[in-house]
Amino acid sequence: MAVTTSILPRLPNLGRLSSSTNSDRRVSSSRLFFQQGSQFPSSRSSSSTTIPISAAASVAPESSSSFCSDRSSPIHALIFDCDGVILESEHLHREAYNEAFIHFDVRCPSSAAAPLVWSPEFYDELQNHIGGGKPKMRWYFGEHGWPSSTILSKPPMEDDEKNKLIDTIQDWKTENYKDTIKSGTVKPRPGVVRLMDSARAAGIKVAVCSAATKSSVILCLQSLIGIERFQDLDCFLAGDDVKEKKPDPSIYLAASKILGVESNDCLVIEDSVIGLQAATQAGMQCIITYTSSTANQNFEDAIAKYQDLSNVRLEDLESLYINSATTN
Repeated sequence: MAVTTSILPRLPNLGRLSSSTNSDRRVSSSRLFFQQGSQFPSSRSSSSTTIPISAAASVAPESSSSFCSDRSSPIHALIFDCDGVILESEHLHREAYNEAFIHFDVRCPSSAAAPLVWSPEFYDELQNHIGGGKPKMRWYFGEHGWPSSTILSKPPMEDDEKNKLIDTIQDWKTENYKDTIKSGTVKPRPGVVRLMDSARAAGIKVAVCSAATKSSVILCLQSLIGIERFQDLDCFLAGDDVKEKKPDPSIYLAASKILGVESNDCLVIEDSVIGLQAATQAGMQCIITYTSSTANQNFEDAIAKYQDLSNVRLEDLESLYINSATTN
């Protein structure tokens, strides 16, 4: 029987969790913009037929040109996290990690009798303290001992061996997770697509910033919000695009620069305290749409907290934004 882990023995030192296994390559700004224009294939000629599209994604986005833009929004950019905001995915990631641990027979010294398994309770706590998959594994193996596996002939000792172990597990896990998304069984969280369309119609720039692996986020977005909305994003950044993971503010600071919008003119939608910290440290206001995994976190720095976005209108966010700016 697989052995589940114990709850985290102590909070990790987040400053040292920017593992050398994370890509240090910066992506040129031209690769980070997703705008309307001839540089993108039309949705009719794209490969969308190979990706199951959810009912929400299949609704064509309304063109902002069809709206009267006399109103001016106090919010200049609306930035969405992906996991936990656009889709509730924590359990999907956990299952994909556990399947990877079993596939590679990953056994730590503290639980050598069976492959490593992260329980739901443990993964929630891990997820709430450490952003990014590779930093999660690096921290865990540092605490519980570097494991044996079929990837290497013995537990890794040198940095390059540790990097190979983590990279191999993460790559396999990512492909497994993508297979789940491709199945068409995952749906966007309530209200997300409508809010994206409302923001674009109001002339607000729309972006997605996720700590997850870029290829998996692209697949999620194309499947859940539709290829046309994905291509219309004014900015898209993933964990591969920045050196530091959330709660470091790097990803939001980079988005602000790419969007050409001051940080204090951006509103971020997050689901976790890690994301909230990243947004506020970047000088941005943040609202929370929590999940079952993050419902009990301390969101005192958020300007509002919602179970989901199903009844949240753009006008509600604008009022919250104005009131927060006034009180601060």
